[in-house]
Amino acid sequence: MSEKYTIGVDYGTESGRAVLIKLSDGTEVATHVTPYRHGVIDEKLPVSGRKLELDWALQHPADYIEVLTTSVPEVMNASGIAKEDVIGIGIDFTACTMLPIDALGKPLCFKQELSDNPHSWVKLWKHHAAQPEADRINELAVVRGEAFLPRYGGKISSEWMIAKIWQILNEAPDIYDRTDQFVEATDWVIMQLCGELSRNQCTAGYKAIYHHREGYPSPAFFASLDPRLEHLVDTKLRGEINDLGSRAGGLTGEMAQAMGLNEGIAVAVGNVDAHAAVPAVGVVTPGKLVMAMGTSICHMLLGEEEKEVEGMCGVVENGIIPGYFGYEAGQSAVGDIFAWFTEHAVPAEVKTQAEEAGVSVHEWLEKRASAYKPGETGLLALDWWNGNRSVLVDTNLTGLIVGYTLLTKPEEIYRTLLEATAFGTRKIVDAFHGSGVSVDILYACGGLPQKNKLLMQIYADVTGREIKVAASTQTPALGAAMFAAVAAGAEAGGYANIVDAAAKMARVREDSFKPIPENSAVYERLYAEYNRLHDYFGRDQNSVMKKLKTLKEEMASEAVHSH
Repeated sequence: MSEKYTIGVDYGTESGRAVLIKLSDGTEVATHVTPYRHGVIDEKLPVSGRKLELDWALQHPADYIEVLTTSVPEVMNASGIAKEDVIGIGIDFTACTMLPIDALGKPLCFKQELSDNPHSWVKLWKHHAAQPEADRINELAVVRGEAFLPRYGGKISSEWMIAKIWQILNEAPDIYDRTDQFVEATDWVIMQLCGELSRNQCTAGYKAIYHHREGYPSPAFFASLDPRLEHLVDTKLRGEINDLGSRAGGLTGEMAQAMGLNEGIAVAVGNVDAHAAVPAVGVVTPGKLVMAMGTSICHMLLGEEEKEVEGMCGVVENGIIPGYFGYEAGQSAVGDIFAWFTEHAVPAEVKTQAEEAGVSVHEWLEKRASAYKPGETGLLALDWWNGNRSVLVDTNLTGLIVGYTLLTKPEEIYRTLLEATAFGTRKIVDAFHGSGVSVDILYACGGLPQKNKLLMQIYADVTGREIKVAASTQTPALGAAMFAAVAAGAEAGGYANIVDAAAKMARVREDSFKPIPENSAVYERLYAEYNRLHDYFGRDQNSVMKKLKTLKEEMASEAVHSH
């Protein structure tokens, strides 16, 4: 039988990429990126030019289809593979990225008469304008003692499905009324590929408060939010929730022609980007924490049972790998903090010296920061430049560095920021471990681990655990292609389940990062101080950080009114 392949399509915030993967060993044969023509829509609407308010982030659904019709033919042409040998396609997506559709599956923003209403468009994951709705959901869930709340670390996010739907109902009831269903973008794209809507377990569980055994929250809870929401689940969220790796359907003739593939090949149900990366690094059993490391970190872990862990973004049965409970935690800024420092906080001479040495500012700082031993800088930081996602779940927290002197150098600050994010991960590891969900080894994927060796060594030293690094830079797309191989099935040349697929297709580098005992001993002492700062600033409702933020908002609003 000839070699078989699947295609994984990874939808990010700015672009989408298709990767053609060989099923026997997970080799990436070809890859192609298509930037979204409309990018992130956060200032004005594409058609009418209508201005958007603060905290809005929209996208154009046509951009998602363009990725398929551009990048898929490109990888096919570049590889020279016969289309007969491609047996399936799978996708992953940022989430919660959602949109309202009509009864035929058409996005409401495609209707001329509705295109001027911002609520008819795709709301990107980082649309934060539904915060008032999220606050109210959390208040009422606490008052009513809703069982779902502890599964999400005690807070439902404004980024998620229910808050976004309620914002539409509150601000554009006509759009709400004209919506047949609210869907995740990942499920909508799958619908375009195979002609029918197939909701997936991952986004339903992590982003729409769906529980594998108990379903969505009760109609009574929705009615307590707003009587108009009482029947939301049976109407606008209706439909079966499918496990990852299941087949959503066969590729339609129209899409097959547009992409240069064969009609009828397997289309896997949709997935979320970070979660798709888990099997791609070979993790299909408990005890292994996967860190998708980039501007922020998403931490994912499998467990045998459902436990309540402080500050989790969610625990979902079958949410990552069928048969296990998938736990998710996160840090809301990591690479973003390092980027902030290199762009806004280093002296001009550092940039000049880096240029003269022919290296980036990051590399220049990393080289010098590597010369220091743990504790040698005399500095310690809290990593809350963009608030805290886990374990405190508080967007109003801010960054802090203690220990500056007149002799403090930029590379010392840089090292301290790397260490701070490692302490943040350690805090999450301890929360899991302390709640009886074991963490024995770490796996890292994404942009950062490939680039920054010092960072990975610090993470190993601070957590006291070995870290393995993904061999692929396209981990989510590889995971999506693996689930496509499962959707195609062993008879077609794919795999019977994701465990079998991971055994052959997952790839990690030979060399790993192991903790250096003398470094870990010093970091243990620093971590005790980090914890002291963490609780002093993070658990006090009336902390200095909160007061500063309130004062800043007061003065900003005064300034607006005085002008």
